[in-house]
Amino acid sequence: MLVIPAIDLKEGKCVRLREGKMEEETIFSDDPLSTAALWFSQGAELLHIVDLDGAVSGKPMNQEIIFDIASQFSEKRIQVGGGIRNFQSASQYLEQGIERVIMGTAAVEDPEMLREFCNSYPNRLVLGIDALHGQVKTQGWLKGSSITPLDLVKDFDGEPIAAIIFTDISKDGMMSGPNVNATLELAKQTDIPVIASGGVSSLNHLKQLSNENILFGAICGRALYESAFTYSEALEVVGR
Repeated sequence: MLVIPAIDLKEGKCVRLREGKMEEETIFSDDPLSTAALWFSQGAELLHIVDLDGAVSGKPMNQEIIFDIASQFSEKRIQVGGGIRNFQSASQYLEQGIERVIMGTAAVEDPEMLREFCNSYPNRLVLGIDALHGQVKTQGWLKGSSITPLDLVKDFDGEPIAAIIFTDISKDGMMSGPNVNATLELAKQTDIPVIASGGVSSLNHLKQLSNENILFGAICGRALYESAFTYSEALEVVGR
């Protein structure tokens, strides 16, 4: 299982939110390039970047910073999400050196476009599934739905999707532990690689997620920034 460091961008700074609330931010760095360099220097195989302003506005807002990171670390693997709602904005990231893009809102609101994108760029799409109390939320977690995560996964069965990121919104940034059961259960229901997101705050949480050896990775944000554990300790626990 990969341990995937997260960089969440808001107004050009690296921040972490609590439960996805834009007004509840903690700024960890005003230098995203140095932050990316830090995680890659420690052995990160994949970096997770989210444009938080983009997720709320519905269009990329921190794009130039992300392009700079992709240019400086052109040999590294990067996935990007936040505000990517159409074919053009998604393909632009890929053309600028990003390995894969994350789309969630579009999966609910424009599934045909998503299927077209998958066919044009096989295995370059990561399906973002963000859920609160078992129901998918979209538009930067601001809009609710009656769709369950499994419903969304089944809608895209058979498509050339690189991975699924499953986030339990109630856990995100709270340092209270991930929703291990829901994440593992979802992974058992699909052949698409699943990445856990939200709530990892201890090495024991990583151990729980990696125990059954069915998850592709786990995204870590606040726990790493607040030194709940080091990146090397995290790698050791998951056997990397």
